[in-house]
Amino acid sequence: MTKVLRLALLTLLSIPTAAFADHPIPVQELVLRAKPAVALVTARVDAEAVVNCGAGAITVRPAPFVETGTGWFIDGRGWLITNAHVVDPAHRLPPWVTQELKKSAVDEACVNPVLARQGLMRGQRPDFEDQIRRRVDMGSIRLKPLPQVTVLLSSGALLPAEIKKFSAPLLLDAAGKPVADSGRDLALLRITDGVYPALALTDEDSKIGEPVRIIGFPGVVLSHELLNRTAALEASVTTGAVSGLKQDAIGQDVIQTDASAAPGNSGGPAIGHGGTVVGVLTFVSLSPSGGSIVQGFNFLIPSRDVKKFLQGTDVTKPGESPFNTVWAAGLHDLGQESFKSAAAKFAEANRLLPDLPDVKRALAEAEFKVKNPPPRPFPWAWVTLGLAVVSGGGYGAMWYRRWQRNRFRIKAGEVVRMLEAGVNPLLLDVRQESAAKTAPLKIPGATYISPDTLEQGQAGIEVDPNRTVVAYCT
Repeated sequence: MTKVLRLALLTLLSIPTAAFADHPIPVQELVLRAKPAVALVTARVDAEAVVNCGAGAITVRPAPFVETGTGWFIDGRGWLITNAHVVDPAHRLPPWVTQELKKSAVDEACVNPVLARQGLMRGQRPDFEDQIRRRVDMGSIRLKPLPQVTVLLSSGALLPAEIKKFSAPLLLDAAGKPVADSGRDLALLRITDGVYPALALTDEDSKIGEPVRIIGFPGVVLSHELLNRTAALEASVTTGAVSGLKQDAIGQDVIQTDASAAPGNSGGPAIGHGGTVVGVLTFVSLSPSGGSIVQGFNFLIPSRDVKKFLQGTDVTKPGESPFNTVWAAGLHDLGQESFKSAAAKFAEANRLLPDLPDVKRALAEAEFKVKNPPPRPFPWAWVTLGLAVVSGGGYGAMWYRRWQRNRFRIKAGEVVRMLEAGVNPLLLDVRQESAAKTAPLKIPGATYISPDTLEQGQAGIEVDPNRTVVAYCT
């Protein structure tokens, strides 16, 4: 049977996302709209411990217990959604967290001093370290936990958070049965009032094959030795599709996706093709042998269950924020190369919530394009239209001149039909005299008039105004 692992980053530290909805949104714009609304959530439990190593009680501050996950603004006034298991260590202080803190306190109070006196480093004599730990009565340790939940925005602002609603994570006992208080694994957080980006929830049910993009803070990025500390400020994006519609161990609906995820992505939003949240990442699958994560089998809490979770809270208009309007409009204008308008909207977004990296980059790009507009492409369409107009005008002039010359011309066949019909037109031979005398073609009954005589109006022929006159020449 495949095992599952919750996607929180658990560490014991040794040292202290509207407008333009009627138009398809380009993928880059869709991601940029959503990304500023995603934040790093940290549940941290510091403690003071009184430990007796055998020579009397001493007070130490063990390394804090820290769990990180992903949260996102559901309301631009300062409300966020994350997984319950991300904040559970600080919210309910489970016994296993207390036990980890006590172990750390024993190492700090008893193990480290003995190793230091003997010139040993941690890990050199693991059996000796275990002997020291076994001498300490864990039940006698007095622990004063100091839990806190914080939200780190991509601007670098670190804000304390209060847990306003909590639905416990799904937990299994040793027999693989769900524990009694297992729930929807969601938590609603509240930070200080302000204007923040926000993401809306989709109104549509997910369908297999639909694209999804998971945004979050995987621990592999946060702790990567080759990345600097700014990696903790900006969320990462992975892409996939809906690959299945399942149910968890207590019959709750979950959406399966092949979009990559890792510990630390817990609570992150999965964005659909419309830019709205289709689900919240909750757990991934583990290989039954070895315990490694099997990518392509990650699971989301559907957006409709998030809506149910929000019932009875102060979040009545999910996704609403004045930041969203100017940010989305600026991205749209940037895509349309309306750089001046985009720069103005990005400046307003930066005023509402300063120093978000995505906003600063977009503002810098728009301002650069305003000062250094890209070269205009050669106007092939206008040139083609101009050539068509000129050519059409030339052909039109040629046709008109031809029409002018030929507007009174009559074909020989029409003359024959007139004669057959008894119209009896007056036929005039107006060829040059030499041609009229030498040419074999002569029309019977035609009257010869030289062109010069005709031009001078001295033909001397009286014609009935109602009679048709046909003149022919070479």
